[in-house]
Amino acid sequence: MTTEGAATPLGPLSERVVEALGALGGRLEREPFEVRVVLPARVIVDAVRTARAAGFDLLSDVFAIDWLRYPGHQGPRFSVDYNLYSIEHGERLFLRVDVDEDEPVPSITGAWKAATFLEREVYDMFGLRFSGHPDLRKIHTPEDLEGHPLRKDFPLGETPTLFNDGRFLDPAAFRAGMIGASGGLTGWVGGARKGVVAEQVDPAPAAPRPGATRGDEGER
Repeated sequence: MTTEGAATPLGPLSERVVEALGALGGRLEREPFEVRVVLPARVIVDAVRTARAAGFDLLSDVFAIDWLRYPGHQGPRFSVDYNLYSIEHGERLFLRVDVDEDEPVPSITGAWKAATFLEREVYDMFGLRFSGHPDLRKIHTPEDLEGHPLRKDFPLGETPTLFNDGRFLDPAAFRAGMIGASGGLTGWVGGARKGVVAEQVDPAPAAPRPGATRGDEGER
């Protein structure tokens, strides 16, 4: 197995698993506070099974990275990372596969049921498909939303915000105010939002002070 990056100490469990994953074509990458093994997508299920059997018993997360327009990046556009943790040993290990936009990733749901919702989230946010997933569908966004919000080329729009009390926030004015180019961050359109009823509840009257007269309380 090849090693890249700064030398980060490996725990005993991680060292054993990293060595085993070398037989699957794994490549070790070490960064400050992170140990990662990059693998071919086709072996990710076997890799996850190997790590879990060895003692990495918690699948903390499955997430993706879109490298589009990232300075100096070479290779496939997307990475899918699997965040594994050993509760007993207190060690964390990341597994990564790199894939192109239309390249499916084998689902690990057969090896780890917890991946069911995590893979759906990656599919929804990035549009990456997991072959063999039992129920691959959106989990966050509406069914009629076109595109995937966490892709770097997803079109970003800005919607003015109307607060309950009638204050109005315009995105451009808000940005200007944050950098000191404008004196205010919100405007006022008058009145509350339609259908919103705001009630002002008077605070309970303070209890009289011991020994105070009625006149004393009136003067305060």
